[in-house]
Amino acid sequence: MNKIDENKNDSKKIKLSIFDSLINSIALNKDNIKIKGTTGSSISVLIFKLFKKLDRPVFYLTNNIEKSSYIYTDLYDTVDKDLNYFPSRFRKRSNKIEDKSNILSRTKILNEINQNKNQVYILSTDSIIEKVPSLKNLSKKSINIKKGLKLNLTKFIEDLFELNFTKRDFVHEPGEFSSRGNILDIFSFSNTNPIRIEFDDDLIESIREFDINTQLSIKNLNSIKISPNILSNRNESFFSLINKDSILIIDDINTILNAISKNNKTEDYSLNEYEIKNSIEKFQKILISEYENQVDLIFKTSPQPAFNKRIDMLNESLNDMWAKGYKINLYYTNESQKDRLQQLLSKHIKKYEFKLIKKSLFEGFIDHDEKKIFYSDHQIFNRFHKYKISKVYSKIKRVSVDEINKLKIDDYVTHVDHGIGIYKGLTKIENNGKKQEVIKLSYGEGDVIYLSIHLFHKISKYNSKDGAKPRIYKLGSGAWDRIKNKAKTKIKELAFDLIKTYAKRKISKGFKYKKDSWLQNELEASFLFVETEDQIKANKQVKMDMESENPMDRLICGDVGFGKTEIAIRAAFKAIDNGRQVAFLVPTTILAFQHYKTFKKRFENFPISFDYLNRFRSNSDKNIILDKLKSGKLDLIVGTHQLVNEKVLYDNLGLLVVDEEQKFGVNVKERIRSMKENIDVLTLTATPIPRTLQYSLMSARDLSIINTPPLNRVPIQSEIIRFDKKIIRDAILYELERGGQIFFVHNKIENILDFGELLKVLVPEAIIKIAHSKIGGNQLEKIMLEFINNEFDILVSTTIIESGLDVPNANTIFINNAQNFGLSDLHQMRGRVGRSNKNAYCYFITPESGSLTIEAKKRINAISQFNHLGAGFNIAMKDLEIRGAGNLLGGEQSGFINDIGFDTYQKILNEAVEELKSDEFKKVFQTKGKDFSNTKEVIIDTDQEILFPNSYVPQIDERLSLYKELSKIENEKELHSFTKRIIDRFGKIPKESKNLINSIKLKWIARNIGFEKIVLKNKKMICYFISDKNHEYFNSTTFVKVLKIINQTPNCKLKEKNKLYVVFENISSVDEGLINLNIF
Repeated sequence: MNKIDENKNDSKKIKLSIFDSLINSIALNKDNIKIKGTTGSSISVLIFKLFKKLDRPVFYLTNNIEKSSYIYTDLYDTVDKDLNYFPSRFRKRSNKIEDKSNILSRTKILNEINQNKNQVYILSTDSIIEKVPSLKNLSKKSINIKKGLKLNLTKFIEDLFELNFTKRDFVHEPGEFSSRGNILDIFSFSNTNPIRIEFDDDLIESIREFDINTQLSIKNLNSIKISPNILSNRNESFFSLINKDSILIIDDINTILNAISKNNKTEDYSLNEYEIKNSIEKFQKILISEYENQVDLIFKTSPQPAFNKRIDMLNESLNDMWAKGYKINLYYTNESQKDRLQQLLSKHIKKYEFKLIKKSLFEGFIDHDEKKIFYSDHQIFNRFHKYKISKVYSKIKRVSVDEINKLKIDDYVTHVDHGIGIYKGLTKIENNGKKQEVIKLSYGEGDVIYLSIHLFHKISKYNSKDGAKPRIYKLGSGAWDRIKNKAKTKIKELAFDLIKTYAKRKISKGFKYKKDSWLQNELEASFLFVETEDQIKANKQVKMDMESENPMDRLICGDVGFGKTEIAIRAAFKAIDNGRQVAFLVPTTILAFQHYKTFKKRFENFPISFDYLNRFRSNSDKNIILDKLKSGKLDLIVGTHQLVNEKVLYDNLGLLVVDEEQKFGVNVKERIRSMKENIDVLTLTATPIPRTLQYSLMSARDLSIINTPPLNRVPIQSEIIRFDKKIIRDAILYELERGGQIFFVHNKIENILDFGELLKVLVPEAIIKIAHSKIGGNQLEKIMLEFINNEFDILVSTTIIESGLDVPNANTIFINNAQNFGLSDLHQMRGRVGRSNKNAYCYFITPESGSLTIEAKKRINAISQFNHLGAGFNIAMKDLEIRGAGNLLGGEQSGFINDIGFDTYQKILNEAVEELKSDEFKKVFQTKGKDFSNTKEVIIDTDQEILFPNSYVPQIDERLSLYKELSKIENEKELHSFTKRIIDRFGKIPKESKNLINSIKLKWIARNIGFEKIVLKNKKMICYFISDKNHEYFNSTTFVKVLKIINQTPNCKLKEKNKLYVVFENISSVDEGLINLNIF
């Protein structure tokens, strides 16, 4: 070979990249290829490139669960459907609590591995340490079905029982099935969603996936595999199931084997390190060995530099790297970040080109081999980056208010016309030989009402403060009317005051703020988290308010930790940027300090002066602060009720932010009201507002609701425990092992020190400090600050932590004697944890259930049941909605809520607001004067069978729920949607149910004509006009038109006997009634 050829070969060798060298080693079937130098997300890029290049299954294994989650998130958008995250079957390995969503994921992935699919699988030590079923078991225990197959339904149900499926009324979890007529619902372990099979005799007519929350179909299928929980029979290593052609990428094998050897060896279904070692022997492996000197390949990557939000430094770095020949890729996760990045870089001189890529990148890096830069936006702006591993399924993600309000026999109910009675269930009665379903209510002295299902809207579950029992009156005694009229008068006064305040604000002129400045954009770009949709929407609404001429009065309502404070911070910054001062009013001294710390962090590097006032500040400090406020040298002040004291003078106050308004006393509220007329006010609350009350409140102030939880926020796992030293010690050690901190609430100051000593003996390895309201202010603040800064492990405190202490590293809380707290308090305290993407745990410590009161049992059961994200909006009508609403509307109102029930209170309030808006405040709300349009409600009395038969909807609760929903439907579109849903869930509609649905249409037509009652009996339809002869209706053009049509219609006669009515002859069905009324 001549020298020229040699040089050519050398040149080729030089051009061979590290990645190509890795591919060559794989092609040569080298067993263990050791590599190092993979930094941050370069591992994700490597996995993706290998998967695309090799067309083989790729398995990535690490001991670090968090790292595996981030790498899964990195690959989520690029690998898409071919990406799997294989979890442990346990929610928490230390206490062996199984997670059905994880079991479902494991089963689904094992089935896919069994089909030899080329995919990417992300694993952690916890997930592969558990044995799995053999391939034979995977195939043997499954049933394959397809559309058009003949299948005996009874025999099929027997097969499901044999496979350990459980029969339920409705399917909510894997391993359950339900049967209704010719419909069979099954939640198989091989599918993300449950399956609905519809039969025509023994023939499978259709197979559909459906949603567990709505119970509605979402997708048609031609075939499906039904798999039981195969993980109950486990005897193999995970790696014995996978294709021997698979590539294993193992990140630090020594750490993985050490972790396995430390694993709890008492469990039968766990593998030891030798079994794992043997099971991976047959595979080709890439071993990431960062701590070894002797490796086969070294990747030249380095981490993304820290720019600490300094765009000038970023720009300088990019100019420098571009000059050295590097290609620049900047990764972002949402459009607002992209816009900010472009806007901020546009202010600097750029000598480079860059590519913006919308994709997650958990840690940016520089690839020196390929001369490429991969920078992440969250690292540029020091934002917190969250991984997203969503649960395959989530059992009833949100318990609705309807669920909480579900009627049970012997519940108290309020009937708008007859008052408070006792619900006795649905019952069947005969009317001219035809069966009808009615609601039975009992009253004082044995009185009973049978209420038509058409009048369901007239009753509601009685809810009062603290579950107070109401008085039950005899029917016709007049007592209910007197109570209702008294309440109505007072409620109308309240509504008038609410709307008067709103009207005054709408006509007064306030300060008009300018559009966002570049400083505002820079502040928002520095937010450490990704905003939720609701946050973005609320933020826009607040800015629109501030940029309008009218003073703002907006209420931001969102659950604990859903990002209300950030919206307030941005509003405060905007006010200061426009030369106005801001007062931030909070209910507790701790919260004042916490918010001050938050402002300090958020306003770092911005030219803003701020301070805080609470009872712990010295008099000299207070005087200095007050002087600065008066002279305009202080832009923002955070403080407790003293901020609204008349002695506190502001130079140019523009914005008042009120946090948790419901926790302030009457005097403070009155002072806030007097300040509101000429300044902008933003109120934050975590107290839920019932949906039906939102409308009324919107007439008094503008409302923003934040329902969406922050990205990747994990619901808090709640457990009720006794004071068991072993359980408490194990839970504390688990949190300490993962580097976390613990709140321990003990609400007795007299023995809190002794309790702290007991914990020190129990967990000697933990550093424990105690905080309560009687220790000095400086000392309390010092302890809180040390806890926030992770300087000790366990904070034992009274309920002073209930509001506002935000410690993202604290993810376990114990609440001692939880039975003594209200639901709202328990929910607030539980909200102190779970503020990051780590699993959080809340332990409610109570005595034996036998020693608890009935009310305490209900509270504890409710708080442990409603642990989903956003539960604050639904958490219990009694304790949260009632108390919250009473306080939001003013103290005296709670008395009326007790007298007439919460729903009736809301109905009357809504009526009062509507009347005032169309009368006294017509100009403010621009309500056009309207002629008569229709009657308020129509009563139908019939001997037709109009109901959902037991054979069609067997569950009484479900029938009740459907009747309730049907009674609220107000238009054709909603009725069509309702009809489609019941056909989907229960099959073809029987004649009686068709009559019921058509009777709703009959009511609508009758209402528009001007009838208030229809009697459909004995082959006649009698339609009664409005009983009030002086009603405006009788002077309307509608009435004249109706009379004209009556005179022209042969089988229709106008009659009068005390009331004016129309008689239609030969009407034997609801359908015929509809046809006849349609002539109008």
